[in-house]
Amino acid sequence: MAIHATDKTFDAEVLQSPVPVLVDFWAPWCGPCRMVGPVIEELSRELEGKVKVVKVDVQENPGVANRYNIRSIPTVTVFSKGAPVGSLIGARPKSDYKKLVEKAF
Repeated sequence: MAIHATDKTFDAEVLQSPVPVLVDFWAPWCGPCRMVGPVIEELSRELEGKVKVVKVDVQENPGVANRYNIRSIPTVTVFSKGAPVGSLIGARPKSDYKKLVEKAF
């Protein structure tokens, strides 16, 4: 299951994670974000133990969004060893997100 991170918890949950992290930058009012949400949850179950899945509400947590220059949502970014290794913008099929995660290994 995805973890919800905030400006205060992002570094601990994402940057200091011993495993790769898939971060879904989203907002509740974003239609495409609501389409991507169930796909991300499905991936979190499939990849449990291999990849951590974190969701960041950019409306509530503008600090993280600004730090990573998130200008469009949904943006899904994979972090490995504390650094972003790839991103996808907009609603995509699950297979695209799986390929993105593979970049972290």
